[in-house]
Amino acid sequence: MQASKLADERILIFAPHGRDAQVMCSVLARDGFACDAVPGFDAFVAAIAAGAGAAIVAEEALQGVDMARLRAWLDAQEHWSDFPFVVLLTRLVGVPADGARARLEELGNVVLLERPLNAQTLRSAALSALRARRRQYHARDVLLDRERTAESLRQSQEALVHLNETLEARIDERTRALAQANDRLMNEVIERERVQQAMVQFQKLEAVGRLTGGIAHDFNNLLNVVQGSMDLILLLSKDEVAKQRAEVARRACQRGGKLTSQLLAFSRNQSLDLRPLDVHTLFEGVHELVATSLGSSVRLQFEVDAAGTSVVADTNQMEMALLNLAINARDAMDGGGELRFTAVRADPPDGLLPPGEYVRIAVADNGSGMPPEIAARVFEPFYTTKGVGKGTGLGLSQVYGMAQQSGGAARILSEQGVGTTVEIWLRAAGSETAAAPAAAPALTATPLPGAHILVVEDDDFVRDSMVESLGALGYTVSHASDGEAGLRELEQGRPDLIITDYLMPGMTGAELVQQARLAFPDVPTIIATGYADMHAIEQVIGEDMVLRKPFQLAELAASVARALHKVDKATART
Repeated sequence: MQASKLADERILIFAPHGRDAQVMCSVLARDGFACDAVPGFDAFVAAIAAGAGAAIVAEEALQGVDMARLRAWLDAQEHWSDFPFVVLLTRLVGVPADGARARLEELGNVVLLERPLNAQTLRSAALSALRARRRQYHARDVLLDRERTAESLRQSQEALVHLNETLEARIDERTRALAQANDRLMNEVIERERVQQAMVQFQKLEAVGRLTGGIAHDFNNLLNVVQGSMDLILLLSKDEVAKQRAEVARRACQRGGKLTSQLLAFSRNQSLDLRPLDVHTLFEGVHELVATSLGSSVRLQFEVDAAGTSVVADTNQMEMALLNLAINARDAMDGGGELRFTAVRADPPDGLLPPGEYVRIAVADNGSGMPPEIAARVFEPFYTTKGVGKGTGLGLSQVYGMAQQSGGAARILSEQGVGTTVEIWLRAAGSETAAAPAAAPALTATPLPGAHILVVEDDDFVRDSMVESLGALGYTVSHASDGEAGLRELEQGRPDLIITDYLMPGMTGAELVQQARLAFPDVPTIIATGYADMHAIEQVIGEDMVLRKPFQLAELAASVARALHKVDKATART
């Protein structure tokens, strides 16, 4: 690799206090990252100017320094460049003395990570920053290629002028042919630019989704440990005050789990979970989230025409669709106005949907509206009326796709100066099939005598929590820290049940299940996951179960009991 290429790919680490820089360099070097630790701010600025892929900066390193040189370099970047920084924050008590944290905005493209952080989070942030920088290099190469094309076109035009001056009598017909070729070339250049811009927007969304998914996975593990501990306190403690506080913490964990579920809507790989969904419950679930996102300047109204109005839909996808529509409406109203969410049973317009019973869920604003030519294109992927960097162009196309997958449709009605209404038409669910809000399962499962459970989980805290919880339920538990260790435990004897995480180093939970079934085909399995490739799980899970993190102790007990009793019934039939 050329020296210039090596410089462009390296990660600069500016953490001059203590051994932080050396430790981070050693962690990243094990994954093949090229790292350079810089001792001072002047050397840091010079290293960035010499070429780098990204920079990891400790917050305290920026205190008391004159950032004028760095700002000058950032302001002078090429238009394709947006140098990425990962700033490691220190948990503060009070206000920083020199306002260093407030000046972090001067760096521009910044990802903030609060310490302490683990090695995986550091690797994930470094990889995301470096990937973003590589995309910028790709944009640079594309721009250079475009400039060469433009120069070639300019030279061709000059040659045409010269030919016109010298051979005017013979080139009338050739001029027309060249003009047509030039028009085709310009159209191709315009189309190429449009496709490139769409790809850049898609790559931005993909990067955000990957980063969000990784962070949410770690957060789900932490929630699982806290929730498991609270459940054990509720189960075993005799102190009523402690139990009351544990219940408050457990409910907070449930809200955190719902938050991560909403964050994962952009990064999960799974089919829609279509179930009867009560619209009252849906509106209650999104009201607080929408109000927080839009602010007090937007007046909200939620109306449902009759009690018991239910649709067939995926709850998470519907919540995300309504939030997307609300944010779009806020932008159309320039930050202030009235936004109405309504739901009513109605017959769809002719030709929109097959005959049947449907519910129209509408989001209406009193913003600026759109002309017909724009309204006709808003559901197209990547189409957006917002400026570059202010929208992905995927929000409304996701609403449209979700409605189509759910057996319904979406349409938009807009008039300039009046406002816009987006309608989501979904199949109505019968009142007898409407799903009531799921209550927490009761902790009534009785452990089977002598039941032996193998727990495979790479996170030490989550593994210890699960082992302790299962032990409190009366099971005999062995455990392993990864898939290879789990296979070694299976060599010691057949367990009655395997509970495994999905995302583990070296071997995923799905791969472990496949290997375990070669030795013990009839051993039931539970895959516990907070973020996973559901397609890979569905290929191996069969009649076994998936346990979503963070889960309650009662959910764990019920899942284990069902798995073990299912095997007992199958054995009794044989």
